[in-house]
Amino acid sequence: MEYSREALIEAVSAQMPDKRWKHTLGVMESAVKLAGRYGADPERAETAAILHDVAKYWAVERMRKIIEEHALSKDLLSHDKQLWHAEVGAFVAEKEYGIHDPEVLDAIRYHTSGREGMGLLEKIVCLADYIEPGRDFPGVDQIRKLAKVSLEEGLVAGFDSTIRVLLEKRRIVFPLTVLARNDLVRALEEKR
Repeated sequence: MEYSREALIEAVSAQMPDKRWKHTLGVMESAVKLAGRYGADPERAETAAILHDVAKYWAVERMRKIIEEHALSKDLLSHDKQLWHAEVGAFVAEKEYGIHDPEVLDAIRYHTSGREGMGLLEKIVCLADYIEPGRDFPGVDQIRKLAKVSLEEGLVAGFDSTIRVLLEKRRIVFPLTVLARNDLVRALEEKR
């Protein structure tokens, strides 16, 4: 059964603290604006944004069980648990909320890590997650400026920021993020 927009909002907002729901509202707003600017369907962008953090506050063991039992990307289990909610969220969006649009599901699945060959909707939701109005981290204003000019430039700056923080903390960098960043840099170089 596919949920109406209102039912989806009600169901998802009930699964997270108010602060995270406020973030989700910001991602929704930013995704719709980016969709308008870059020629994507604003409704699909908003749907992916509503669901992008649906599993963010689930217990780690609940997410692990879903990843293992449903043969999701097992690679994730050897990386930071902060990445798990995206893959689990895409699974839940399909199985529990009736979302069958593969581009919406991929936008949810890759909003945290990115990947090589990101589609338009994936880029929009990932970048919206970086630049939503409530975000406040070093470099976010520059990412917002770049987002007005180019999805790819904005995402490269976002991924650079994430990678920089992980390196400074001596944390493992998820390989998909490096591949996504490099793929976007290559594409931008080819345009020049």
